[in-house]
Amino acid sequence: MLNKLTIESFVAAGSDSEASQYRILNALKSYYVEFHHNRLYPALSDLIELALTLEGLLKEKSDLQNSLPQHLKNIDLKNKRLIYEPLNIAAPDIERMTELMAWALPHVRKTLDEGMRIFDFVDERISLSEVGILPMYQQEGYAFVPENKASLLHLLRYEVSLYTSGKERYRAIKTHVIKSVRQFTVRLSPESIKLEVIQEHQDLPNPATFVFETELEFPFAETILPVAKRRLMMRVAA
Repeated sequence: MLNKLTIESFVAAGSDSEASQYRILNALKSYYVEFHHNRLYPALSDLIELALTLEGLLKEKSDLQNSLPQHLKNIDLKNKRLIYEPLNIAAPDIERMTELMAWALPHVRKTLDEGMRIFDFVDERISLSEVGILPMYQQEGYAFVPENKASLLHLLRYEVSLYTSGKERYRAIKTHVIKSVRQFTVRLSPESIKLEVIQEHQDLPNPATFVFETELEFPFAETILPVAKRRLMMRVAA
């Protein structure tokens, strides 16, 4: 089970630096266990977020007090925003936290490198191809993704959306399974499967459709699907 490590783990760290370091290393060990079993997510995304946060806080050390997590104080329903109040942390505690962050960052990066190595291994062994002619509109459609360990082919519907955070705009992709079929019973080509899906779901008469192929038998929800979704979003956004 993943022992999640977050920035709050550093905020809550006590005055015993050795004990805090032990807890951090013990948490990182659980990430190694996940990667050892080829389970990439959510461990990999957690570590990426943590590493970026630590790097940012250490870079802006002088503004750390204002950068730390805050308590939710109230909800402004009229303006649709959350109202926070900062945590009250004394200067010596901030100094101790930054020292702990500086010590932990190389360990976090080392663990993250292990996860990225596995990600690259999986990404290189998953192929993506188009099914039929792609329409101009590709923000919605279908993707066929295999789960070899369970001998299943998952037929997914996807939707790409844009959202704004501050001044930045990001893309996100949502998927849900519309059907899963046993691989050994599938006798149809991807083109024929696409036609069946269109007949069963007529709200997308000419959908963008993609098929993934891989020989890997890695965990589907934790590894194969997240890597496939990232590849699909990059393809659609290209």
